Amino acid sequence: MAGLKSLAKDTAIYGMSSIIGRFLNYLLVPLYTAVLPAASGGYGVVSNVYAYTALILVFLTFGMETGFFRFANKAGDDPKKVYANVLMFVGGLSLAFVVLCLTFLHPIASFLEYPDHADYVAMMILVVALDSFQCIPFAYLRYQKRPIKFAGIKLFNIVGNILLNLFFLLLCPWLYKIQPGLIDWFYDPDYLVGYIFVANLIMSAVQMLFFIPELRGFSYRIDRKLLKEMIAYSFPILIFGLVGILNQTVDKMIYPFLFEDRQEGLVQLGIYSATSKVALVMAMFTQAFRYAYEPFVFGKNREGDNRDMYAKAMKYFFIFSLLAFLVVMGYMDILRYMVARDYWEGLSVVAIVMLAEIFKGIYFNLSFWYKLTDETQWGAYFSLIGCAVILALNVWLVPTYGYVASAWASVAGYGVITLLSYFIGQKKYPVDYPLKDMAVYLLLAGVLYALSVWIPVHNTVLHLLLNTVLILVFIGYILKKDLPLKSIPILNRLVR
Repeated sequence: MAGLKSLAKDTAIYGMSSIIGRFLNYLLVPLYTAVLPAASGGYGVVSNVYAYTALILVFLTFGMETGFFRFANKAGDDPKKVYANVLMFVGGLSLAFVVLCLTFLHPIASFLEYPDHADYVAMMILVVALDSFQCIPFAYLRYQKRPIKFAGIKLFNIVGNILLNLFFLLLCPWLYKIQPGLIDWFYDPDYLVGYIFVANLIMSAVQMLFFIPELRGFSYRIDRKLLKEMIAYSFPILIFGLVGILNQTVDKMIYPFLFEDRQEGLVQLGIYSATSKVALVMAMFTQAFRYAYEPFVFGKNREGDNRDMYAKAMKYFFIFSLLAFLVVMGYMDILRYMVARDYWEGLSVVAIVMLAEIFKGIYFNLSFWYKLTDETQWGAYFSLIGCAVILALNVWLVPTYGYVASAWASVAGYGVITLLSYFIGQKKYPVDYPLKDMAVYLLLAGVLYALSVWIPVHNTVLHLLLNTVLILVFIGYILKKDLPLKSIPILNRLVR
């Protein structure tokens, strides 16, 4: 039980930083959708470029985050030596990437269909190289169980990025109208989309300064034997990581190519991307859990077999995922104001995107079996299958049904690999998951959501009150069945 409490504490810290950070980042969505009208396709450009950078980031980290945790917790390996070798490998790969891409910048920009904006591509090349290298010091902080510094750096980056976006997209246009002479030496009013990338680059560079302590005090000598073993372990993780991120971004990458009119593709992509942000509360929770769960699993495995604890962790993850779903859908009347009104037509995909995120989270929870057994090739197989499903459904259905098809394609892809991982994992590393209890929670959440949708309440305030009651019913069941108040620190002092 102590292990679960430690996991919960770290998840809470990572979660708060993730939730606060994402919430602050969400403030950019109304800004972007207000400054960049849906019909302009500007937000589609941002989503398209960031989709490519997400893919490249996974390639440059090379699965070494997970590899680091595995070898740092492996008997006989020096964690500092493991960390230094990972830093040198990822740093060298990132540097080579920058040199190669900047050498062939214009052909790359033309291939991505941004021949007139090679500067966008150049900035994101530098950003993704910096971010990939910084992933390793972030992993080291997680290994050292220093969530406070981890969270502090993440929040600083986000707040700084927001302030720079406000400066370039709101303050500068205002100053340009009333006193252009003050800023016309550096500010171009027609460069709005570009300033989003400028802000990102500045903060990625500044963030590097916080990792100076994590880059000192190590012997930077390559251990060829160790590095070879880590590459062999991490390479399958790289493959399913690449395919995994493709599962999340392939629709955004190919969207402009699926329409005869590229501009129409960018418009639809902008609407889909903006409204999908509303569903990212689920992604925040999944990410927070992942940050705490990965070092937790490898650390517990070092102590011995803890399958019962893994089963409990899955159950609680599932319960709170369903709670997050009900909260987001229940307060959609408020959350829709996160995006400008001309983007509201895309809000129909929020529930579908959240369902995909639930499958993704369950899959992550299941994935530890092939990491602990060193059979990481299974992750590659699953990811390839999931990507094939998502890609095929997007190409087949998006030209006809638009972004709704993209959302359902994600559900199908993650649903397939979740089932595959479960059934194969039960043969390779069986865990007795509480499926009956989880099914009861799923049924309850489904009934409550159906009541929220089907009960005819046209007044917004009354509808919000109804949804609040339904959410409280779900919370009440959690407290009665699995999390009585007496078991919760602080509250247990108030309940006798």
